[in-house]
Amino acid sequence: MSQARLSHGSCSTSSLHRVGSLDSSLYWTDDLPVCPLSGIGSATNQIYREDGYRIEEHEFEDRSFHFKVENNTYLYGVFDGHDGSNVSNFATQRMPAELLLGQLSGHLGNAGVEDALRQAFLSVEKAYFDSIDDIMAEKYKLQMDLPEGMSRYEAYNHCPELINRLESVERELIGGTTAVVALIIHNRLFVANCGCCRALLVRTDPGNQMCLRVMQLTVDHDLHNQEERNRLAGIGVNVELLQQVGLVGNHPYTRTMGDYHVKNAYSNIDYLKSAQSDPVIADPEIQGGIELDATCSFLVLMSDGLYKSLETALGTEHANREIASMVATEFTQQSTLNGVAQAVVDKVVRLHHDAYNTSLDHRKQLCQKRDDIMLVVRNFNHPLPNAINSPSPGVSNPFLAGNPMPPLSINIPSPANSPSKSPPPLPPTLGVNVAPRPTFFISNRASAEAPIVTTPSTHTGTLSSTLSSNDSSEGSTEEHSHLTQSSLRTKSLVLDEHGRVEAHVSFSEFHSAFEAMSESQQKAFNTEIELRPEYETINEEGSGDMENSSGECDRSTRL
Repeated sequence: MSQARLSHGSCSTSSLHRVGSLDSSLYWTDDLPVCPLSGIGSATNQIYREDGYRIEEHEFEDRSFHFKVENNTYLYGVFDGHDGSNVSNFATQRMPAELLLGQLSGHLGNAGVEDALRQAFLSVEKAYFDSIDDIMAEKYKLQMDLPEGMSRYEAYNHCPELINRLESVERELIGGTTAVVALIIHNRLFVANCGCCRALLVRTDPGNQMCLRVMQLTVDHDLHNQEERNRLAGIGVNVELLQQVGLVGNHPYTRTMGDYHVKNAYSNIDYLKSAQSDPVIADPEIQGGIELDATCSFLVLMSDGLYKSLETALGTEHANREIASMVATEFTQQSTLNGVAQAVVDKVVRLHHDAYNTSLDHRKQLCQKRDDIMLVVRNFNHPLPNAINSPSPGVSNPFLAGNPMPPLSINIPSPANSPSKSPPPLPPTLGVNVAPRPTFFISNRASAEAPIVTTPSTHTGTLSSTLSSNDSSEGSTEEHSHLTQSSLRTKSLVLDEHGRVEAHVSFSEFHSAFEAMSESQQKAFNTEIELRPEYETINEEGSGDMENSSGECDRSTRL
């Protein structure tokens, strides 16, 4: 695929070369159909100031896509760039090319799809490094031109232009991105990630439809992950020293795409030079072959800016549960999936800023700034009551008017890499105050169940957590939270072939009387009911090019 050419759906090398620097109007993915069952929310990074102003620390580096192609194949991705947006831009454009240009054709089993995803990640990184060959060659040439035996500072005094150019080139090489990609093919869900972007699958409990089970399908690749520390130790890295530093290069991620300086040039870093192979890799963790059935509610893809902002703002160790609760709540409040995703992002941003404004301890320092945020929500079967044409089917509710539903709980089982170690469910810990507000849900599916009038809950309480277990990729947790809703049942609305509601008043007598009129009577009637202007014609007097017989200009202006 590295030799393929892509240009607006066709292939062209020039359009992929240095994709991060291209204008968005040239992106070939603009021609791919967007998935209507998903929504996106985002927020730029912020540094808060005591005077109330906010500034951005760097350009917006997060990217995402959400596509639907033929044969009910869906592709979603979130890319959390760092040290610039070049790599996240490139990966956003290249990843669909590595998966949607015939690589998934045929009847692939789970192993075949997983292999295609793994090769896509590796091919994207290889293509990116190929695209910066000229920059790397320029870097080596500039280094050869440096005076021998001089430090960088001494060389700057002798040849400042050379050093400035070298530093500029090096800045172009240090960028990277973490990523999470979700693929739905043949009604099976596959998720691949490298870095700390997360994917959450939210399902209803088969034994209790009021309980939502939340499972993290990704693994956090950082220095807190014991398996990643073992991998680094296995290639000769001094892990204890690495943990003291707290960073692998400029960031704590142990798996990324890009980051040339910790892959091809890690021997220049003191605490990494003992490595026998690349310490930071692009090989993704993959969870695959999850059958999508009626219990699947929605899927969440997010950059770490979302859940880390919530963790620092609330001091919670259960960000997955809190975010799933927010998404479920916003489904009852918003009318679009973009609205759902953006409302969740806005709430986390507000909580984070409020924590900075109201905290007096170290939490104020922790919340002084936050990273970019990207969120993709993909709906499966969760009701969107406020939507006129909801992308999800209607959901009947067994509870009558005035009788509140039992608390809706969110249950987070073990992470994907340890599915057999789930402890018994823990007691509920998250209370949400509610204020009812009536909304309507009308399903446009011909075979859907009866529409319902629902009174969704308005999230007015604060999120709290008393559990001591952890949401990370290493722990084994089950968690519960509560959302309170009440619902009313109403009659089904019958739609005609044009999707319109049947009239409540019969106009048959009117039509019969009109048809009984003569042609002149019908014409007079139509003239009588014709819309007229709000104001009468105003005749203005004055001189002009065209004068009437009295020498005065007779002009008319219709307002």
